[in-house]
Formats: sequence, structure tokens, C-alpha cells
Amino acid sequence: MADIRQQALDYHEFPVPGKTAVSITKPAQTSLDLALAYSPGVAEPVREIASQPDDAYRYTNKGNSVAVISNGTAILGLGNLGPLASKPVMEGKALLFKHFANIDGVDIEVKHRTPEEFVNTVEAIADTFGGVNLEDIKAPECFEIEKQLIERCNVPVFHDDQHGTAIVTAAGMINALEIQGKSIETAIFVCMGAGAAAIACMTMLVKCGALRENVYMLDRKGVLHTRREDINEYKALFANNTDKRTLQDVIQGADVFLGLSGADLLAPEDIALMAENPVIFACSNPDPEISPELAHATRQDLIMGTGRSDYPNQVNNVLCFPFIFRGALDVRASKINDEMKIAAVHAIAAIAKEPVPQSVLDAYDGVDSLSFGADYVLPKPMDPRLLPAVAKAVAKAAIDSGVAALTDLPDNYMA
Repeated sequence: MADIRQQALDYHEFPVPGKTAVSITKPAQTSLDLALAYSPGVAEPVREIASQPDDAYRYTNKGNSVAVISNGTAILGLGNLGPLASKPVMEGKALLFKHFANIDGVDIEVKHRTPEEFVNTVEAIADTFGGVNLEDIKAPECFEIEKQLIERCNVPVFHDDQHGTAIVTAAGMINALEIQGKSIETAIFVCMGAGAAAIACMTMLVKCGALRENVYMLDRKGVLHTRREDINEYKALFANNTDKRTLQDVIQGADVFLGLSGADLLAPEDIALMAENPVIFACSNPDPEISPELAHATRQDLIMGTGRSDYPNQVNNVLCFPFIFRGALDVRASKINDEMKIAAVHAIAAIAKEPVPQSVLDAYDGVDSLSFGADYVLPKPMDPRLLPAVAKAVAKAAIDSGVAALTDLPDNYMA
């Protein structure tokens, strides 16, 4: 770990500090170039945009830019370390936007006293960009912040810790349940964790067919149930009318365990209680709720996923957020709605069932083959099919649901 730590620090410091930079897209070698880029030529697009604001998409980089914004109150699994400490993560997100979808991500770290101040700040700058990606904002404030910004901004706002995690989890879960011979409509779910990601994941799974009464969610005090008076309105959505109070109570006979909590909170004795052919997504990072080695030593019939790249079935947000924004930007969507998210779920899930290109295998050391099954329920992040498949599905869903300003996709879009 000490070696990895120094490698990570060196990666971020050399040869220049940080992970992103600004590049120019127009010539600037001659006096005419400069006259067109700045004064007097720049006045012409200024006039056009002043009379027709949508022309900002024609004459500026608005249509290919996303603001990656945080207040640093929930940085990865490190907690509330403040906005400046979140900057490496936001730069990393910008790197992923550019690498996977050729979107210019601009990291913005906001210092504020109240959530309302944060909302006001983001609203005031949102029109500069084609979209806003919120990141690393703690629950429950993140729910109200996103809700207000969606209502008040003219560009799509997407809290990736909630919805990106939810979309990828749902895609992998649908495939895993199919492999295990189970149906999402009848499966019993246990979700350990009741923060933003957990609530978003279970909400998305319900929208994909899971029954709310089949969901048992736990926070630090145990099962969320209807007689508890210490839970907020967001946790209350998953308060189950049950006499069950502990993990051991609810995991008996469960088909699915979804962990979005902390390391080593799921014991072998717990998964031994689950139904035949269970699915376990233990997504706490960097250390899952139970290690894959221990889980597989306890149950031979399970499908296991984690948030880590060194195990099969990595549940990774990068499988969706660059491509969701690509599709949304390309049709100038005003929001990212449920129809677009569900379209992304099914597009991602479908890719895992297709033959894997050799380029994907070449990108992963020691991987000679991949095929749909217990160790491959989600595509790999380096899969080049994600961009065209997910972006097109999202763009089409935006058009069909009436939130797109551009309503025709070219026949060769993302071909």
C-alpha cells in the first residue's frame, strides 16, 4: 500500500500538477486569427447569442462541457474533508469525461455555509455549461440540493453518486438475477446502507421491477421499519412494515445482498442464511462488506460483485455517466429523467450479453476470455461499445420523453 500511495502522489504531481488542462480548438497563429478569436471578431457571436441564447451551442463550447461540482462533504469513503480536498476527485471525473466520451469536464469546488448557498452558486453558473455533474455531497442534503437544481437550472443536473451507482447496479443486478434463474419482480433484497447511493439504487431497482415490500434496508441502527421515528423522509421511503430488526432477521432466505455501507460488515454466517443461488454486490470501497475470497469459500452458488477493479463484476459508475451526458448533450436535453436512466440500464446490461471484442481483452492483463456468466455480468469500462450504445439509448429516450431540444438523431449517430 505504501508503494501504491507514492505512485498515486507521483501520478498527480508529475510532470505537471493535476490531471487536466485547457486546450484551444481554433488557430491562433496570425493577427487575423487573433482578430477573429477576440476583438473585434468576437463581437459577432456575442450579438448572435444575445439575440438568440440557444446560439451559444453554435458558437461556444457549451454543448460539449459539463461542470463537475462538489462541496467536499462526502469525498469517496473519506468523509467531509472540504471542497479543496475534493479537487483531485473532480479532476479525475473530468479526465474520465474526456477519455471516455470526449466531453470537456470542468471541476468546480464550492465553499458555502448552507445548502441554499451551494444551490444559488451552482444555479448562477449553470448556463455556462451543457450539464452539471454533482459529486461527493453528503446525504441527506444531496437529495434536496439536486432536487432544487433540477427545478432551477435549464441544463441537465445529475448527482452521479446517486444515479450513476444506481444505473450500473441495476444493470448488473438484472443480469445476475437472470443467470441465477431469478426474477427481479419476486426477488427479496437486503440493502445494507441507507445513504444517497443506497436509496438511489433501491429506487432504481424498484423502477426496474423490484417490489418495494420485498426490500429490507438497514442503517447503523438496524432495519428501517415503519415504527421507527428517527429516520428522515428519504429513508422512510424504504421503511418496511415488519417485525424484523437485524441483518440476520432479514437476510434469512434473501435472494440479494446489496452493500453500500462499510468494510467487513457481512459475515460468512450471514450469507449462509441466504436463499439458493444468491447475488451479493458488496460495493463498499476500497474494502467490501465481505471479501470475494471469503464469500466464495462460504457459498459456491453465489454471484459476487464489488466496487473494485481487481475482482470480476466491478460496479463502476464510469460505465454510465460519460455516456449518459454524451447522449443528453447531443440532443440538448433539459434534464436527465427516469426514462433516460432506465434506457441506460438496459443498454449497459445488453452489452454484457454480446461477444467481447479482442480490444477489451487486450486492455486487461491476464484476461484471455470473457463471456456472459457468473464472473461477467457487466461490461468492462474499456469496452468501446459503451459510448455508442448508451449514448444512443439515452438520446433516443430524451427525444421520446420530450426533454430534448433536438428531436432528430441522424441515421449514423454513434455508428
